[in-house]
Amino acid sequence: MTRVAAIDCGTNSIRLLVADADPETGELTDLDRRMTVVRLGQGVDRTGRLAPEALERTFAACREYAAVIERHGAERVRFVATSASRDAENRDDFVRGVVDILGVEPEVITGEEEAEFSFTGATKELTGRTDLHRPYLVVDIGGGSTEFVVGEEHVRAARSVDVGCVRMTERHLVVGGVVSDPPGEEQIAAMRADIEAALDLAEEKVPLREARTLVGLAGSVTTVSAIAQDLPAYDSTAIHHSRVSRARVREITEWLLRSTHAERAAVPSMHPGRVDVIAAGALVLLSIMERTGAEEVVVSEHDILDGIAFHTAAEAC
Repeated sequence: MTRVAAIDCGTNSIRLLVADADPETGELTDLDRRMTVVRLGQGVDRTGRLAPEALERTFAACREYAAVIERHGAERVRFVATSASRDAENRDDFVRGVVDILGVEPEVITGEEEAEFSFTGATKELTGRTDLHRPYLVVDIGGGSTEFVVGEEHVRAARSVDVGCVRMTERHLVVGGVVSDPPGEEQIAAMRADIEAALDLAEEKVPLREARTLVGLAGSVTTVSAIAQDLPAYDSTAIHHSRVSRARVREITEWLLRSTHAERAAVPSMHPGRVDVIAAGALVLLSIMERTGAEEVVVSEHDILDGIAFHTAAEAC
């Protein structure tokens, strides 16, 4: 077993996993898993730059994570940065800050690399399941981008497209600096058209409709599952490997799109950082299910973080 720390810094949140990993058996024993909404991608789609306040929120989370990593004595640390830092003109400021705090340089990975990690993390523990059929389509709906991966034991095809809950919210649901509460039909239609165009791009490279099992990752999907189960609080155990039908996803998405900020905030399983972006994330999920014909989505709490941990442990051997 190798003790590793994996950090995934996305557009909306930064997450940490400290775990003992056995790359031979695929066993991963969590020691600490946490998430902080920092909205690193705030305004990047519009300005092309990381905002100073977004950087400071992210660095504050990094300081907290550095203390956790030191306490657990991780042998190897890997920091992976995704969509927002790929897009930003001033990403060097981000890199320097992370190095100063954590002592490791963030890897600003490509969308294809991101997809590989996500697929590994989501499917490694599904081996041997007789109720889930291959090939899998793993979709990781992030803040700035969504990764699509089709494969059996290994990735066959992958593509990242620039639709995510934060990017779609900022592009279509913000008017005068304020999120529409709720959005109008024209705003929703424009967002839907943007998502459909991105699905067309994904489908040029990834055979979306060949998949027999849809596996959904990240906060938009897990939150939809929590709402579907009417959980009194966010419960990772109840959410992990839950299944949500397309009809239920549609019902939840339609409610989210016509709800107010206060109504969404009152959902007991809703993270405060997702209140304004969950409707866009749910619409991305629904659009994927409609495009692929998937009758249900299998929800996974294990995703890119777990994939980073597995790969890091394997490299240490």
